[in-house]
Amino acid sequence: MIRKYALLPSALSLQDASTWFPLLSHMFMHGGWVHFLSNMWILVIFGDNVEDRMGRFRYLMFYLLGGVAAGLVQVMFTAQSNIPSLGASGAIAAVLGAYILFYPRARIISFVPLFILPWIMEIPAWVYLGLWFVSQLFSGLLALGTPGGLAGSGIAWWAHIGGFVVGLVLAYPFTLGQRRSLRYPNEFPPV
Repeated sequence: MIRKYALLPSALSLQDASTWFPLLSHMFMHGGWVHFLSNMWILVIFGDNVEDRMGRFRYLMFYLLGGVAAGLVQVMFTAQSNIPSLGASGAIAAVLGAYILFYPRARIISFVPLFILPWIMEIPAWVYLGLWFVSQLFSGLLALGTPGGLAGSGIAWWAHIGGFVVGLVLAYPFTLGQRRSLRYPNEFPPV
C-alpha cells in the first residue's frame, strides 16, 4: 500500500500520468499514530483561522493544491530517492504560510525548553512560524547531500519548505472576492 499510494520520488514520471496519483494520496497516509496526531494537532491550531479567511471550498482547494505542490518540491529535490514520502505536513505547511500572512501578530502559546525548566510563553505568529521555517530550511539544506535527501531522519524537509512557500504565494489569491470574517476583526485569533 505504501509503495502504491505514498509519494515515491524515483517512481514519478512526467510522461506517465498513472504515476501522478500519489501526489494526492500521500497526504492521506501517515507513518503511525504519533505522525497523524501531530499533523492534526497543528492543523486544528492553525487551519480553522485560515479556513475562516478563505471559506470552506477555497480552503479545501488551497489545502490540496498546497499538498500537491509540496510533494512536487520534495520530488524536485530528491528525484532519485526510493524512500516513500507520506503525510499531510506539506499541505499543513501551506496553511502555516497563509497563517503567517493573515495573522502575523496573533500570539502563539508555546513551550520553550530552557535548560531543565519548562517555560511557557506567548510568541507572535511571525516569530514562531518564521523560526519554524528557518529550521526546516536549515534541515533541508543539510539533507541535500545525503541519500534520499532526508538526512536519515525520514522527514521530507523540502515538502515542508515547498508547502510553506506555496502557502505564502497562494494565500491572498485564494481570498480574492471573499468577504472578511468578522470573527477576528483585529486579526488576533485565539490559538
